[in-house]
Amino acid sequence: MTRGPLFQDDYKPVFSGHETFPLRYGWLKKAFDATTASSEDQYNKRAVFLADDAIAKFGVGKNMVASIRHWATSTDVIKEDSSDKIATTQFGRALFGTRGYDPYMEHHATMWLLHWKLCANPAKTTWFWAFNHFGALTFRREDLLHGLLKLAAARSWQRVSETTVRRDVECFLRTYAAPHTASGSVPEDALESPLAELGLVRAIGRRDDYQFARGSKPTLPDGVFALALDEFWRRTTATATLSFEMVAYEPGSPGRVFLLDEPGLADRLANLEERTDGLFRWSETAGLRQVVRGRECDARESKAMISKAYGAPTAELRA
Repeated sequence: MTRGPLFQDDYKPVFSGHETFPLRYGWLKKAFDATTASSEDQYNKRAVFLADDAIAKFGVGKNMVASIRHWATSTDVIKEDSSDKIATTQFGRALFGTRGYDPYMEHHATMWLLHWKLCANPAKTTWFWAFNHFGALTFRREDLLHGLLKLAAARSWQRVSETTVRRDVECFLRTYAAPHTASGSVPEDALESPLAELGLVRAIGRRDDYQFARGSKPTLPDGVFALALDEFWRRTTATATLSFEMVAYEPGSPGRVFLLDEPGLADRLANLEERTDGLFRWSETAGLRQVVRGRECDARESKAMISKAYGAPTAELRA
């Protein structure tokens, strides 16, 4: 497949930033709180993550501070601008604010939202490619590495070293896959990253064998799916309809990023009108399977979808 942002001439790959540390429990909340506390500081970019006391403030080493910053920006919990400022985002406030939905990351909706932010975002090259372009369901670590190196060579990407890509692949696997164990069972405290709870990548067989878990994803809330569909739609086309094939297979689509199989995706789309109060509806006419946009999704609708993902009683975003 040669469609999608990775194949655009101006695309710039990124295989670093995380300092080899996968996203860990508590890191996003720490980044959010530190950014909130320094919001009045004119130079808070340096004050939050680069000041002399940053190591003591976050309680981790210098490289981990850089990793916390990377994951918080990559998941859209905080944002940086060209004027050397860092601020919390609406998404970050929805999760971790004073009245946030899940400040301690205890809800599956949070994991799915963070996964969407990472893997629908082409800026995270390995993450985007693995979920949206890599076709194998079972694979070895080296398969991911060689696939990315082959892509880099084909696209003539500059300054892409095997060592850097290998570290990125290792971080990707540690983000999503529970470690191999002799017994096959994994204690909950052995999970490095909260995203491993989603079970999207499984360690199987020998030490370096893995499997993408495609299926219906019963823990994926309708609100998260609807929000992802709307964001994908906005990035992809201005038309009022979206074909089943695009939702299922286009790079950056909900079908790709959430590893939904066709029956599971079809079930979700068939119930979309009821579950989104008419925002989207499913149509099967003249042999065409497609999603129809019932109305434009504004900021209020987006808030309602996040609320629904957490089973909140109100359609208003709490922040």
